[in-house]
Amino acid sequence: MKRISILGSTGSIGTQALDVVRANPDLYKVEVLTAQNNAALLIEQALAFKPAMVVITCEDHYQTVKKALPNVEVLCGEEALIAAVQLPQVDFVLTAIMGSVGLKPTIAAIQSKKDIGLANKETLVVAGELVMQLAKENGVKIIPVDSEHSAIFQCLVGEESNPIEKIFLTASGGPFRGKDTAFLTNVTKKEALKHPNWVMGAKITIDSASLMNKGLEAIEAKWLFDLKSEQIEVVVHPQSIIHSMVQFNDGSIKAQLGLPDMKLPIHYALAYPQRVNSNFERFNFLNYPEFTFSQADTKTFRNLDIAFRAMEKGGNMPCIINAANEVVVDAFLKDKIGFLQMSDIIEECMQEIEFILKPTLNNYLETDHHTRIFANTLVTK
Repeated sequence: MKRISILGSTGSIGTQALDVVRANPDLYKVEVLTAQNNAALLIEQALAFKPAMVVITCEDHYQTVKKALPNVEVLCGEEALIAAVQLPQVDFVLTAIMGSVGLKPTIAAIQSKKDIGLANKETLVVAGELVMQLAKENGVKIIPVDSEHSAIFQCLVGEESNPIEKIFLTASGGPFRGKDTAFLTNVTKKEALKHPNWVMGAKITIDSASLMNKGLEAIEAKWLFDLKSEQIEVVVHPQSIIHSMVQFNDGSIKAQLGLPDMKLPIHYALAYPQRVNSNFERFNFLNYPEFTFSQADTKTFRNLDIAFRAMEKGGNMPCIINAANEVVVDAFLKDKIGFLQMSDIIEECMQEIEFILKPTLNNYLETDHHTRIFANTLVTK
């Protein structure tokens, strides 16, 4: 039985992971559940799955959670996430929290020699070189949960000695595929949150609409699969059936296909290296008689170009764009800035925040902090 700590159990990935656990009670035991604000759902989950520990990072909800769960160890605050991944009985940590807050607990889990199911792309965007080196030193497996990276990971099983020539990250194009800048000037958050294929949290849905999500995924892929930026190509595939592809040095391409449902990559990550039976809906080729592909429009959707520039620059530049993006997405969701202003502010942060070629963990944390302060000043102008 695999004993699991789920960081971010009340979010989209976390709730679907618990669905997978619920369907496989003989395979998985939940030892830790954590949430930021959703105390009611966290309590409901804890009563159902009976973990040893629960963490609510927003201290305002601590007493509510503690009172509701008298037989569970309840901790609060972001630092408590580190304790949540270090329990001796935990052998697998699913990091499903959003944003750079996932970095420190992921590092703590790696140092405690826990295998990682990584659904928090920001961890590798912010400090990919550091995290992957630590994983190597500690003999820890990092199994990606993002559908695109899971696809690449699955395509590479059995290909360990064969060099990758290129990977293709597929993008749906989001709700604004084919639109121009004039159209995007006045789009609303309601329109941006209508993803055509996937049901996701608000932040990642906005990132998908701006194509920043695909840019962050490219940076994550660089570190996960030890690639150079020129080995990563983004193609728009509106059907979202081919989740990504790998091209090898003989020209052969392998792809992983499936319906747009995050339960499959979650299921794969939890069960790895086995493939466990599931009752998920099966893909039928006859329902999708055509697969189409097109080039991503980086002139209209500048965030994708921004992310590739940050990846090529290296150092703390991806950390800068990630922090700035988290600020501007929050501001857009609160109707403080327009859709296109998000790219403007991120680019200004790239110019103004100090660039560090060889950052330490403290450098990453300071860069993240300073970028957020500066980006917030731009939001309130």
